[in-house]
Amino acid sequence: MALTPAAPARAQSTARGAAALPSADLGDAIFPDLEARRAALEAQGWLLGGQATAILQGNAGFASPYRAAGSLHPAPLARNTFSADITIGRRLWQGAEVVVDAQTSQGFGISNSTGVAAFPNGEAFRLGTNYLAGYFPRAFFRQTIALSDVRIPTEELDNDPLRFREPLPRDRLTITAGKLSLYDIFDDNSYAHDPRTQFMNWALVGGAGVDFAADARGYTNGVAVELENGTWALRTGAFQVARRINGLSLDPQPFRGYQALAELTRYFHVNDRPGAVRLLYGYSRTRSQNWDELLAGDITDTAINPTGGYRPKHMLLLNAEQRLTRDLGAFVRLSWNDGRAQNWMFTEMDNAVSAGLSLNGRPWERPGDTVGTAFNSGGISRSHRRFLEAGGIGFITGDGRLTYGREFIWETYYDARLAPGINAAADYQLVVNPAYNRDRGPVSVFALRVRAAF
Repeated sequence: MALTPAAPARAQSTARGAAALPSADLGDAIFPDLEARRAALEAQGWLLGGQATAILQGNAGFASPYRAAGSLHPAPLARNTFSADITIGRRLWQGAEVVVDAQTSQGFGISNSTGVAAFPNGEAFRLGTNYLAGYFPRAFFRQTIALSDVRIPTEELDNDPLRFREPLPRDRLTITAGKLSLYDIFDDNSYAHDPRTQFMNWALVGGAGVDFAADARGYTNGVAVELENGTWALRTGAFQVARRINGLSLDPQPFRGYQALAELTRYFHVNDRPGAVRLLYGYSRTRSQNWDELLAGDITDTAINPTGGYRPKHMLLLNAEQRLTRDLGAFVRLSWNDGRAQNWMFTEMDNAVSAGLSLNGRPWERPGDTVGTAFNSGGISRSHRRFLEAGGIGFITGDGRLTYGREFIWETYYDARLAPGINAAADYQLVVNPAYNRDRGPVSVFALRVRAAF
């Protein structure tokens, strides 16, 4: 992923980022000889990378005339999260590889990751723990098929920690099958796509109006096919959805409950500066209920459709980025879903607009630093609004009552390179109308982030 606006322009057609990737800057090593050792391993057909990220985040006290189980707690609170990954890959034959990512994590988001639809910590999820919990978020097979003899040299590629560092065909077909994050493939953005190195807020990592398929930790099983030629890219895939709302297990009936995605990308240059526009359509079938069904029945029975039926959801996402100067880049996202059925996996938002700027530290002689500022404005459908007004509690939001207003967040951060492979960031977020409620807030949220990667 391109971490700063200063990424090589010619790499734009091959850049692909991912939220919470295990290592996003393989060129920096914590130990001086680690790069040489990694290169020797890759020559033998092995891929090795890793990272560790710690975030301390807290909110100031704020006005709150009432609260419920889905509310952000109005008292000052601080919580921390920690994650560490080791990624191992093995080359099988020409263009084929297996990649496995082992992760351990610990900690909680503020208020157990509830009370703000655009939640401020992209490293936090609802399954927080007081102890280190280990799991395998990624385990997939990938086959890259060359469609031409033109190769993109290694030095012109962005560092993708889930790929071997070798020249890629410019024109290629890539097939990926297994367990992964959909952000590994879809909704990429050079300036806002990784909470470990860029913006931390959920709604700035990806389009918050799209209910991307995932378990409660953010991963799923499926197959993706990508066709790229350096100017255009078409990415499609089919994936499992969660069995229960925000659940850890995936639906065991993938031909009844599933998500299908298709994304078209156009890469271009304006005054020799790279840009991209991505248009995504998504279709989900989950064991959810329509909001009107919940209102007509038991609004507390939200975990799974009691009839065993499935409900569809249509989703759209427009994602654009443009480098404005040598060091400054801009992005914008527009996302939407039809808002008829429950939000099932990502967050409780039916439409969103986000935009921001990212500035590399080269002008003040700190090329390893990045400063960013961005906002997100999120809303919900009328039927979703009536559910919250009636006292309904979702898996992220629910104050017991509602005076509706669009939820607005603003985030700014400074990420500093302390040493090769080690960065630290200070982050501030302002949340207005948390959980779409004009009666509560605004809320100031502060964070410190430290990350080491190799």
